[in-house]
Amino acid sequence: MSSPTEGFVLTSSPHTQSRASIKGIMYVVIITLLPAVVMSVLFFGARVILLYVVGIAGALVTEAVTRLVRKRSWTTIYDGSAAITGLLLVMTLPPTVSPVLVFLGAAVGIFIGKEVFGGLGQNVFNPALVGRAFLSAAYPVQLTTWAAPNRVFSFLPQSVDATTGATPLASAKFEQTFESLLNLLFGQTGGSIGETTAIFLILGGLFLIAVRIVKWELVLSYLGTVFLLGALFHLINPAAYPSGLFQLFSGGLMLGAFYMASDMVTSPFTGTGSAIFGVGAGVLVVVIRLFGGFPEGVMYSILLMNAVTPIINRSITNRVFGQRNEEKEAT
Repeated sequence: MSSPTEGFVLTSSPHTQSRASIKGIMYVVIITLLPAVVMSVLFFGARVILLYVVGIAGALVTEAVTRLVRKRSWTTIYDGSAAITGLLLVMTLPPTVSPVLVFLGAAVGIFIGKEVFGGLGQNVFNPALVGRAFLSAAYPVQLTTWAAPNRVFSFLPQSVDATTGATPLASAKFEQTFESLLNLLFGQTGGSIGETTAIFLILGGLFLIAVRIVKWELVLSYLGTVFLLGALFHLINPAAYPSGLFQLFSGGLMLGAFYMASDMVTSPFTGTGSAIFGVGAGVLVVVIRLFGGFPEGVMYSILLMNAVTPIINRSITNRVFGQRNEEKEAT
């Protein structure tokens, strides 16, 4: 006797289906980073390739060992999330950094920033920035020793930091010397390994927005806040404060906005929440850059807003399917 056919099948949530997968998303992000990675090698030499390899290896090894100790499957190293952590970490570091520190930073980022919380999807802070913050606190001298880039684009003007070794933000903050916007856009400046090629990061980031991997609300509010506040202070005192465009294209803002602040796990769920996150992070960037002790504030702005994300998610949530609006019904 055959069992009756049911009209509905009841299962637990989630009920939506998508062709997207964690592995697919992660590898798309990696692909969009490759142009900036290639340019960083051209700017700072073949040694950078070793740093990328060490950073990714440190992240993969740490995740595998940690999960084995916890008696969990170590095959998560193939989903691409650990590789992205190692890759992004290296892109935030100076080209002169020791490979040993790169491995250590990747290990701390994965262990403290990810696995301690339970693994992918449960972490509060961006793992790459956790590793970067640890290295900044433990090895401040090595993390603030910069090198001038190779001259790749001959049509660009001579970089301000070609002889001093300072980053454009440091020159602007401490010497009131402002780098050419063309140099900032094409990456012909000193700075961290992967942050100087703004144009390639923008192109990759726009693709991620187009395929809905990155929330446009967060990126627009983040970059827009930095630009508007930068322009306002420049209007008040042009000699002391750089322009809004300078604030936009200098430092690690593009890398942070498109690839770190927009992390699906550590950023708010909703568009409104993402906009609040972006505005808060943008304000922090400008305040730290102009009035803090450090010339750059992207890392701290994202980590601080990561801590606020749970509050944003609790305060601003999507309407639950099937929920009734009792206030409207009462009227």
